[in-house]
Amino acid sequence: MRRLFTVLGSVLALLLPALVVAAPATAADDLLDRLTAIPGLTVVSRSEPTGYRFFVLTYRQPIDHKHPGQGTYEQRLTLLHRSLDAPVVLATSGYGLAATPGPGRTEPTRLLDANQVSVEHRFFTPSRPSPADWSDLTIWQEASDEHRIVRALKSIYSTKWIQTGASKGGMTSVYHRRFYPNDIDGVVAYVAPNDSLNDLDGAYDRFFDTVGDAACRGALDGVQKEALKRRDRLVPRLAAQAAANGWTFTGTIGTADRSFEMTVLDTVWAFWQYSSAADCSQVPSSSATDDELYDWIDGVTGWSFYTDQGLEFYWPYYYQAATQLGWPSLRFEHLRGLRHHPGLYTANSSLPPELRRPHNPLPMIDVDLWVRTLSQRMMFVYGQNDPWGAERFTPSRRDSALYVAPGANHGANISRLTAADAAEATATLRRWAGVPATTLTQRPAADLPFDDMLDPRRRP
Repeated sequence: MRRLFTVLGSVLALLLPALVVAAPATAADDLLDRLTAIPGLTVVSRSEPTGYRFFVLTYRQPIDHKHPGQGTYEQRLTLLHRSLDAPVVLATSGYGLAATPGPGRTEPTRLLDANQVSVEHRFFTPSRPSPADWSDLTIWQEASDEHRIVRALKSIYSTKWIQTGASKGGMTSVYHRRFYPNDIDGVVAYVAPNDSLNDLDGAYDRFFDTVGDAACRGALDGVQKEALKRRDRLVPRLAAQAAANGWTFTGTIGTADRSFEMTVLDTVWAFWQYSSAADCSQVPSSSATDDELYDWIDGVTGWSFYTDQGLEFYWPYYYQAATQLGWPSLRFEHLRGLRHHPGLYTANSSLPPELRRPHNPLPMIDVDLWVRTLSQRMMFVYGQNDPWGAERFTPSRRDSALYVAPGANHGANISRLTAADAAEATATLRRWAGVPATTLTQRPAADLPFDDMLDPRRRP
């Protein structure tokens, strides 16, 4: 099954040295003084990319917000500061920050010329309690983390706050809004899935029955069939590649054969999530050689992902998917008789046995109902050809909106909407943030990289 993304990935890490210079020491530093005066907040590092100040921070959080006296952990976050008078964008990736976090601006940050606070989701290392009680990894606990961060930083930034996130980060922004609706002034959630009832996932199958044209759908189904038919030759190839690279399977997915099948099952999803209809011509035919088939699947899905090493970083996501978020359940009718592991396509399959849990549907039912009926100032942006958009949030009529970018995949954003929709969405966002379009000063794009919170080489 597909994986949701991490914020500020390797591309930003590579760009960091060219973008940031060490912050000079100053005799009087009001912002630094105000940050260090916040109880529990630690400034880990600071730098000055052009036109901004950038801080890597940690904030001491209760492990369990219901029992705050039972221990704490340090949650990583970053602050990209432009001005005390500018609005603030709270960016939630739903995953971990980069190993060495660097400055980058989300689309709302660019459109508002705003400050930005980026938060690492609890239980993604190093923001993981030790020892870790995984029952503390819930949507309410993370929303409570963000609530405390917003409350603390509002002592410095009293302007409007907008929350944003893409994919699992978009989901995270919705959950924060659900539990703490007065923290922020609006939400822009990109490509956020809404698996409101996990046992009723027919929308995903309907999506794959209609996306693209019949020829492309047939070719993609054919790749899966051919790969599974050639299992006797391709699984040994995966096992040999794993041995050469030090990959193992026994801690999570189980065996090379199970890893192979899961990767093949993911192939069509991965194609539509990150490719486009223009790439259909590159799909191998049934006459493709083993090398061609194996290499194409590797480029689209990645044989290294369903290994112990590939999955470990994503355990918190799969744990949340298993316990609360849900996951796509597909029929794979075209693969009848070819699958060896019919119960494999679940979130628990990608977890070590000690972390596997039963699913509780109530949290997603609650969130879905709240978004439909009581939410306000929430904007959802989806891609027409993104499988994660098959089950979308439906916003209320309380100053909220849903937009679909034509032909777009999981990288859909406001800039990919039609011109009319993009103008409307931008005007709404600026109104929520209290930024008149006539007074907005857009900084040059070259100042900082564009962080759309989606690493194109990672899949949910």
